Amino acid sequence: LQALIVSVRRTAARALALSPNMPEEAAVMLENIEDPSSLADFLAANLSINVEQRQELLEELDPVERLEKVSVILAHQLEVLELSHKIQSRVKESIEKSQREYFLQEQLKAIQTELGQGDGRTEELKDLRQKILKVRMPKKTEEEALRELERLGKIPASSPEYSVIRTYLDWVCELPWSVQTDDQLDIQRAERILNRDHYDLKKVKRRILELLAVRKLNPRGKSPILCFIGPPGVGKTSLGKSIARAMGRKFVRISLGGIRDEADIRGHRRTYIGSLPGRILQELRKCGSRNPVFMLDEMDKIGADFRGDPASALLEVLDPEQNYTFSDHYLDQPFDLSDVMFIGTANYAGRIPSALLDRMELIDLPGYTDSEKLKIAKRYLVPRQLKENGLKKTQLTIKDEAISCIIHGYTREAGVRNLERRIAAVCRAVAADIAKGTKRNRTITCKDLPPILGPAHYESEVALRTGIPGVATALAYTSVGGELLFIESAAVPGRGQLQLTGQIGSVMKESAHAAFSIIRSNAKRLGIKDELLTKFDFHIHVPAGAVPKDGPSAGVAMFTSLVSLLLQRPARPDVAMTGEITLRGLVLPIGGLKEKVIAAKHAGIKTVIVPERNRKDIAELGKEVTKGLQFAYVSNTAEVLQIALGSVDKRPDGEALSRQSVKEVRQEQAQPRERDQKDRRDDHGQQKRNGPPENRL
Repeated sequence: LQALIVSVRRTAARALALSPNMPEEAAVMLENIEDPSSLADFLAANLSINVEQRQELLEELDPVERLEKVSVILAHQLEVLELSHKIQSRVKESIEKSQREYFLQEQLKAIQTELGQGDGRTEELKDLRQKILKVRMPKKTEEEALRELERLGKIPASSPEYSVIRTYLDWVCELPWSVQTDDQLDIQRAERILNRDHYDLKKVKRRILELLAVRKLNPRGKSPILCFIGPPGVGKTSLGKSIARAMGRKFVRISLGGIRDEADIRGHRRTYIGSLPGRILQELRKCGSRNPVFMLDEMDKIGADFRGDPASALLEVLDPEQNYTFSDHYLDQPFDLSDVMFIGTANYAGRIPSALLDRMELIDLPGYTDSEKLKIAKRYLVPRQLKENGLKKTQLTIKDEAISCIIHGYTREAGVRNLERRIAAVCRAVAADIAKGTKRNRTITCKDLPPILGPAHYESEVALRTGIPGVATALAYTSVGGELLFIESAAVPGRGQLQLTGQIGSVMKESAHAAFSIIRSNAKRLGIKDELLTKFDFHIHVPAGAVPKDGPSAGVAMFTSLVSLLLQRPARPDVAMTGEITLRGLVLPIGGLKEKVIAAKHAGIKTVIVPERNRKDIAELGKEVTKGLQFAYVSNTAEVLQIALGSVDKRPDGEALSRQSVKEVRQEQAQPRERDQKDRRDDHGQQKRNGPPENRL
C-alpha cells in the first residue's frame, strides 16, 4: 500500500509540473495527504476525467482499489501531457529559429549598408529589371513583367510564391521576343543543298524553291504551313533539316506521337505546382530564335482524352491569321509565331482532323522504286555507314548486285530505313573481321549476304496462280507502301445474302454491296441465272484477317471476284486492278497509285487495270516505275471484265452494263477537280484517326 501511495504521488507530481494552470498549493496538499482514500478522492477531483469514470470511482468503496484505478487514469493523463509538451517545444524552437534568422538577416543588411555594399536581393531585382528592358518584348508584356517584378520585391524570399514569380520572370526574359536569324535566300545555293541531301523528290524541291523565291520578293509575307505526307523512311524529317539549312534558319523538331494533353501545346496555368510553358515555347527558348523551321512530326498520331484535344490547340498555332497572338497558358501573354515556318509530317492524311488539314498545304512524298533505292544506297547510305563504323572506302566494297539483293530479299518498305540497317549490319560484320585481323579488304556480293544477314526474309511475291474462280487480285496502299490483296468469294446455300469478313471498314463494305447490286441488276446481260442469286448466299473475304482495311478502290476487284465465281471463270492471274465503282457501273479514280504500281511490279503482275481518269497520274510516274507493266485504262465495269475474264457480254463493245457509260465518263472527265488532294481523300477520307496500320485499298 505504501509503495502504491508513493508511486501515485510521484506520478501526480510530474503531472502537476506539466500542467500550466495547476496552483502551487496543490503540490503541498498532495505531499500532506497520508490516507489512501483521501488521496484517491483528491486526485479524482482534480483530474480531467468524464462523468462515467467519476461515477466508477465513487462506486468503488475499497480505498486501495480506488487508488489503483486513479493511478491508471493518472498515468494516461501524464502521457498526454508529456506529448503535448514535446509538441510545444518543437513549435517554440521553430519559431525561435525563424526569428533568429530574420534577426540575423536584418543585422546583415545593416552591416552591408554601413560598409557601402548593396543588398543581394536588391541586386537580383535590379538585374531582372535590366533583363526585362533588354529583351525588347511587347509593351503590354513588359508592363506585366514589371508588375510581377514589383510583387517579387514585396514578397519574402521564404514565401512559396516567391519561387513561382521568379521562375515566371526567368521564362519571360529568356524567350526570343526580338531575336531572329537572317534568311539566306540564295536560290541556287538552296537548290544545291537540297540536291546534295536528297535524291529525286523533284516536286517537293520545286515547291521549296518557289517558297524561297516568294520570300525573297516579299520578305514580309506570311510563311505557308507545309505538311509532308508519306510512308516512313522516305525522308520527311531530314527534308525539314535541309530546308532549315538552305534558308539559314535554326531547326526545331517535336514529336506529336502519343501526345494527349492540351497542356503539352499550350502549357499549364501558373496556379499549378511545377507548371511550365507548352512545348512550342520551350523549343523556341532552347533554339533562341523567333523564326526557326519548326517541324511537327507524326501529326497523324495525336491522341485525345479527358485532358483535352492537342489537335484543337494546334489550330491556333498553324493559322497565319491567329498565330501572331499565340497565347500560352503559362505565359498568359501573346507571343508572335507568324515568323516561324511550321512543317508537319504524317503517314496518313486521313488521320489528321479536317480542320487542321485545311490549314496546311499537303505535299506527297511517295515511296521509292528499287532503282531509286539503289542510287540512294550508293550515294548516301553506304558512305554514311562506312564513316559511322570506322571503315575506309578501300576496306569495304558493296557491289550493286548485293545492294539489290538486300532490297529484294531483306527489306519490304517504301522508304530506306531498313535498307540502311541491313547495310549497317554488313559494315559491322566487316569491321569485326578487320578488328580481329582476319581480313583487310572485302568485297560483298549476293553470296556473302546469308552468312551476315541470315536467309532472305522475303521472296519475290508471285500472284496467286490457282486458277480458282472467285479470286481477284486487288492493289492496296499501306503505311509501308503498296501491297497485293486477293479478294476471295464463295457461294453457300442460302437466300441471296452477302457476308463480308477480313476486318473490312465501312467504306469497303459499301463497295462490296455496290458490286453485288450491279451484278443483280445486270444478271441477264452477264449471263447469270436468277436462281443463283436467290438460292445462294455469297461470302467475300479479304486476307489478312488481322489487318484492318478500308477504302473504296477495291470495288472493281470485288465485282470481278463475284462475277468470276458466278460464271465459274477464273480471273487472269497476271492481272491486278484498282478503282472505285458506282451503281451505274462507272469506274472512278483512286489515290496512292505509285505505291500500288510498285507492289504490282514486285509481285510479277503483267497488266494493271486503272481508272481512265488516273491516266495522267500514270504518265507522271516515270519509266522506272512503269517499265515492264501494261496499263489497261477502264471507264466502266464492262471493260474491267473484258480484260480480267475475257468478254462475258453478249453485246459488242462492252455495252453489257450501260450504253451510255462511256459517254457519261467522258462528260465527268471534262469537269474540273482537284488533283492530288481529292485523290488522296477519295482513298483515305474514311480512315480512323487512331488504330493499327490499315490497308488502304
